[in-house]
Amino acid sequence: MLNLRNVASGYGLSQVLFGISLEIDEGEVHAVLGRNGMGKTTLVRTLFGQLPLQTGSVHFSGQDISGWASDRIARLGVAIVPEGRQCFPNLTVLEHLTAFADQRNPGMHAGWDARRVFEMFPRLRERASNLGNQLSGGEQQMLAIGRALVTNPRLLILDEATEGLAPKVREEIWHCLAQLRREGQTILVIDKYVERLIGLADRHTILERGRVVWSGASAALAADRELWHRYLGV
Repeated sequence: MLNLRNVASGYGLSQVLFGISLEIDEGEVHAVLGRNGMGKTTLVRTLFGQLPLQTGSVHFSGQDISGWASDRIARLGVAIVPEGRQCFPNLTVLEHLTAFADQRNPGMHAGWDARRVFEMFPRLRERASNLGNQLSGGEQQMLAIGRALVTNPRLLILDEATEGLAPKVREEIWHCLAQLRREGQTILVIDKYVERLIGLADRHTILERGRVVWSGASAALAADRELWHRYLGV
């Protein structure tokens, strides 16, 4: 579904990514790992069209989307839960879930709407009339996930999925992602909790200083603790 080939990108004259190649198959959960500052968010921004490619290409479902604008990529069925959540402070929970509703994955058996999001996150139902800036950090993260899901994406990207959340809220997010995997949702997830990602993801890519230093299946990552210490600081 997603194919990055020899992607280089950065900010102005500062190069951050160096020859990144990565593939995600349909229905797969793929985790990108690495310490802070290793290029994970830059990778997400580049494939989503928020940063220009310096070299390389990005293909989605066989179509070259290199250089496309973010809104055009989104309409293909790519949705992002951004780092920092970025909920609209002056929209209610329900307005978020209504304004972004779309059907960008016609092959889905059961589409996502506000009702299904409220079933996934009952706390959001209780806060349906609250504005974005009246929510806790955990509630905002739930809303950011729900906002992405109601577009019915073909590919869901989560940047720092559980960063800064209380343990109870993190568990709700992991439960949500596990359910989405069972339903066949294609996911690219960035997070630091290696143990949980091993149980969730099919494959993993580790970044170090903007380069891919390891890529493989969950079983291989689970068996090599030296990788954890060398590249992830675990």
